[in-house]
Amino acid sequence: MSENRDKTDQELIDACRAGRQDAWQEVLTRYERLVFSIPLNFGLTRADAADVAQLTFTALVEHLDRLRPDSNLGAWLATVARRYALRALRKQKREFLGQDEDIGDNPQLMALAAADSSAAWERVEWLNQGLTLLDQRCRELLLRLYFSEDQPAYEVVAAELGLRVGSIGPIRGRCLERLRSLLLERSQ
Repeated sequence: MSENRDKTDQELIDACRAGRQDAWQEVLTRYERLVFSIPLNFGLTRADAADVAQLTFTALVEHLDRLRPDSNLGAWLATVARRYALRALRKQKREFLGQDEDIGDNPQLMALAAADSSAAWERVEWLNQGLTLLDQRCRELLLRLYFSEDQPAYEVVAAELGLRVGSIGPIRGRCLERLRSLLLERSQ
């Protein structure tokens, strides 16, 4: 699977088209957090976000042969996930209101959609790819500290990871430095 880490999106798409299971696993490893984060950012629950992620990756399977050679897989998945997230929000709103109103009535969602630029999604994808390159301990630590819904205290993270509370800060610093250097290497 490590041989797939350096593959371009097009190489991964081609390998997926050839039915290579390791390529599918790499697609999931690279883009699962990105796809899952999108519905969460729209305010959906974790269960709804999981549904959106499943629908998004199912759409990838269904449309794999139609992707253009210059496709940016992360951007394509992000677009599909946003569409499914908006559909889920519309459905929730209809169920809540008991009527069929447009989601454009929600100023917060409209502001979020307006603020959503491809550059912002590219940064999220870039960060996501950097996290996949970290060792498991660093990845888990950073995900718990910065990407958990409940933003746990150091004591909770230390207990979950089997570390001393006093070691969380120094390890976090080293992990962030490693992530920074990995991201710089990938951008050059």
